[in-house]
Amino acid sequence: MIDTFLKEFAKLIVENPHNVRIKIDEIDGTFSEITVYVDRADTGKIIGKDGKVINAIKTVIAACKAKSGKSYRINVKPNDEE
Repeated sequence: MIDTFLKEFAKLIVENPHNVRIKIDEIDGTFSEITVYVDRADTGKIIGKDGKVINAIKTVIAACKAKSGKSYRINVKPNDEE
């Protein structure tokens, strides 16, 4: 659910939506790390000025914790950094 939301939301923001990928690493039962991969030129669009866009995304994802009890960390990386 979260991966689908992030992918579709990121596609609306970036210039190259076909290059958006989401990777979720389960750290344990209560914590997951989510990495959003976009084109290098689009990383600034996902982060936003002063981090406002990524912070808004993190706020929405944090609300999912109320339902599932799981915490998430979100990272943004360019596609060429795997």
